[in-house]
Amino acid sequence: MEIAVCLKRVPDTAEADVKVDASGKDIVRDKLAFTINEADNYALEEALLAREKHNANVTLVSVGAKESEEVLRMGLAKGAAAAARIDSASLGDTDGIGIARVLAAWFRDKKFDLIFTGCIASDDGNSQVGPALAELLGMPHASYVTKLDIQAGKITVKRELEGGFLEVKELSTPCVVTIQTGGNTPRYASIMGIKRAGAKPIEQAVGKQGQPPAGTVPVFPHLIKVYVPEVVGAAQMIEGTLDEKAGKMAALLKEKGAV
Repeated sequence: MEIAVCLKRVPDTAEADVKVDASGKDIVRDKLAFTINEADNYALEEALLAREKHNANVTLVSVGAKESEEVLRMGLAKGAAAAARIDSASLGDTDGIGIARVLAAWFRDKKFDLIFTGCIASDDGNSQVGPALAELLGMPHASYVTKLDIQAGKITVKRELEGGFLEVKELSTPCVVTIQTGGNTPRYASIMGIKRAGAKPIEQAVGKQGQPPAGTVPVFPHLIKVYVPEVVGAAQMIEGTLDEKAGKMAALLKEKGAV
């Protein structure tokens, strides 16, 4: 069984002071730490579990600059067998659909039973790559998957729906699955794994958008502006006894036309 996992290198902004840079189109990155996109880490773990249970080969792929090899080596250290980096230098501004086109061009002449991606990118909040990749490759797909059962020629998945509902569905392979966080526990790389990963080769490929569907014209987005939303409101604290607070609240609501 051959499994591919798409990984994205993203800045860790959980405890960082994020600022817009001088261009107005990006954030200041020189003081940020970078890591594997959180949901992609769960996708990687799902692939490694399948490797152990079904003797699968796991291949990692990332679209990005040379620095993206950091996350590929993290995945190799955890147990993936091979990795490839698709260089993004010639791509310019692109969105999730553009990245899906690039990945589809790379996957088109390869044979994988399963392609895993994370369900969402933590840096831009998009959930486009997995479903778009499946459409471009003509494969069935399932998104926001929390559990999966791999069988001969098919998989059964449990996925999250809006409103707290769950859905169970069966897909034939090859297929694309986007993995939700929380369905497993991503492992840490061992010291020996890290040492071995440093010596493993990483395939290099040139990023290509691929051919759009017949009769359509490819549309490439352009980033116009990145900015911090303006604060336009303020909280007002109401002091006093319970009765005084109730009276002040009623007066404020009346003043604002809410009652």
